[in-house]
Amino acid sequence: MSGMKQPYPIDTRFEIEDAKAALRSAIRSNREARSERLRQEAGADFAKTLLTVPQIRAAKTLALYASRPGEPDTGPALDALTHVGKRIILPVLGAGLTRDWAVYRGAEDLQQRAPGRPPEPSGDPLGPEALAQADVIIAPALAVDSAGLRLGQGGGWYDRALVHARADARTIALVYPEELYDAQERPLPREDHDQLVDGVATTTSWQWLAHSGL
Repeated sequence: MSGMKQPYPIDTRFEIEDAKAALRSAIRSNREARSERLRQEAGADFAKTLLTVPQIRAAKTLALYASRPGEPDTGPALDALTHVGKRIILPVLGAGLTRDWAVYRGAEDLQQRAPGRPPEPSGDPLGPEALAQADVIIAPALAVDSAGLRLGQGGGWYDRALVHARADARTIALVYPEELYDAQERPLPREDHDQLVDGVATTTSWQWLAHSGL
């Protein structure tokens, strides 16, 4: 754990959407309590963790994301992975939050096209099917449980995007240590459309989850 308590404001009376909303709100409050200094330090630690994953070190193309305020800082990871020669594609949000991808060409190339949206590359969009180029997909999450269930921000963007991933690609969610939940004791609420992830990376470690077979 990182010193933060693990929120779990859920009981059996909750509908799934209500449970997700309560959990999202509690985790966002936790994240907002981190100072900018702690967030920057965590960003460097996330980068170090990702560089130790063998599948990431072996990958030619990675899918990552440019973080927004409040999310785990991916700036150091983008720099570190580019430095070791990885080709990185980042999400591009089209009209109506349609899914697309473009190649990362450095922090100076990223642009925030609308308030609340993540920074995006300025290069030509590659199409939603470009996710199939990624050997490893590093996805944002608010929480992950040990069964591989990922709690996203609520828009369903990644759940729909991941249908284009290759069958042999590995998906790793990036969360703070207290955002990894025991699926037996504190399972995350699940709906039919929720896509499982294969692994999780935190500031201190990474692991493959039980269903991944690794």
